[in-house]
Amino acid sequence: MFPEERESLAAMTSEPSAGTRGPRWRALLEAHWQARVREVTELSLAYHVAAAAASDGTGDGADQPETRVLLGRTVAARRKLADVEDALGRLAAGRFGSCEQCGSAIPAGLLASAPETRYCSRCDAEPVLVPAVAGHLSR
Repeated sequence: MFPEERESLAAMTSEPSAGTRGPRWRALLEAHWQARVREVTELSLAYHVAAAAASDGTGDGADQPETRVLLGRTVAARRKLADVEDALGRLAAGRFGSCEQCGSAIPAGLLASAPETRYCSRCDAEPVLVPAVAGHLSR
């Protein structure tokens, strides 16, 4: 966890929750966004440096184990960044803090530790079947 995230998390958990539409939530999400952007940038740069160093003149070095690991970490970091950006969108639309499946409120403690959370604990624990998969399973 980056220092900005720790400071925002401490602020969120030290005071009683005032709903999920206040500036404190925006500050927490923006701190997470900044940390994720920094992580994606650092991993992307490390990937390109590793790929260039591993290049043997016949390829770009992307097929080396170290570069594949860095690429996987970069992709995962980009997904986390997209999740935080989605949460910022939900905050702007007035839907932040509500479960996307059942609509119930997501506990403030869970949002404080993982503000990109989309589902309440109950819905997150239930397996979600995609309609095409569900149809295939019933055969």
